[in-house]
Amino acid sequence: MNKSIDVGLLIVRLSTGILMFLHGISKLFQGVSSIKNLLAEHGFPISFAYGVYIGEILAPILIIIGFRTRLAALLLVINCLVIIFIAHPSEIFRLNEFGGWSLELPGLFLSGALVLLFAGGGKYAVSSRNTLD
Repeated sequence: MNKSIDVGLLIVRLSTGILMFLHGISKLFQGVSSIKNLLAEHGFPISFAYGVYIGEILAPILIIIGFRTRLAALLLVINCLVIIFIAHPSEIFRLNEFGGWSLELPGLFLSGALVLLFAGGGKYAVSSRNTLD
């Protein structure tokens, strides 16, 4: 693979992984009670709320180090879709006061995760030589 593409994938991995990980760390201190309530309102089992730790802590760590990047990116894609369609459905077609999409942050996380899902982690990843990198 082209060296500049590998550097680009490293940048996407680090930026997407680190920034989402910071959101996950906040969930460790705040807990998941608000997420449990949200899921209960939509008829999902409240135990699914603990999936936020997979999507916002485990997956970003795996993405940062580049271990099973595609699998970790898939977990992050699912997490972002839950954020968009379950937690903020009323904001999907809304713009913020600056003219940007109201959900631009989860949208950017989703975009970064999709890039990694399709492209993999690149050369500068822990597992870069197998099909599920």
